[in-house]
Amino acid sequence: MTKSESAEYRQLHETVLERLGSDIVAGVVAPGTRISADDVVNQFSVSRTVVREVVRVLESLGLLEVRRRVGITVLGEEHWNSLDPSVIRWKLAGPERFDQLAKLSELRYGIEPLAARLAAERATPDQCGALTGAVIGLASTARAADSTAYLAHDSDFHRTLLIASGNPLLAAMAPIVVEVLEGRTRHALMPYVAEDEVVHLHGVVASSIQSRDAEAAETAMRAIVTESAMAVSRMRDEN
Repeated sequence: MTKSESAEYRQLHETVLERLGSDIVAGVVAPGTRISADDVVNQFSVSRTVVREVVRVLESLGLLEVRRRVGITVLGEEHWNSLDPSVIRWKLAGPERFDQLAKLSELRYGIEPLAARLAAERATPDQCGALTGAVIGLASTARAADSTAYLAHDSDFHRTLLIASGNPLLAAMAPIVVEVLEGRTRHALMPYVAEDEVVHLHGVVASSIQSRDAEAAETAMRAIVTESAMAVSRMRDEN
């Protein structure tokens, strides 16, 4: 396979994966539905190899079940790997977007304040510097909080925070939190101008970690997550 052929294959694979995955998660394709590989081949004009690979990925995420003599069956949400960033992304793109954000806020409330407390005890000088740099970036782009530039700094901050906790299980949650942040920007759920208090609180977390004040870091991080949940709730009421 040439480089161009490989790139085309990957593009076709991603296209079919995103479409089929999002349709299942959004409920367009209901649980219990039988999917024919031949139908997918014809619908997307792709090879059976592409379809097999897509089915394999969706099966690994718990969205599909493949059984001999039965074929491909769509599974209900209770079977999904709901913490996988792809499933989160598809859920945020669907009609239950606000419900998903509320549940993710509850998850963040449980992990990020703890990560801040631990980071105050364990963060390296480089990680402290990265947190401070992200806060500076947030402040410099605060008047365009719905932009990719602001998102990049916000993602850097929360990713670094979870890694700086020194707990690999918390660090493994970083892609999930980043997907939440990206989803809010992607679906126009971020204000155009960031609240001054939000940027300030990020600064408090960074400075508290720098000074090894675990309680202050945890309290400020809890306030950030709470404010984020309230902002989403307000947007939900407006829609």
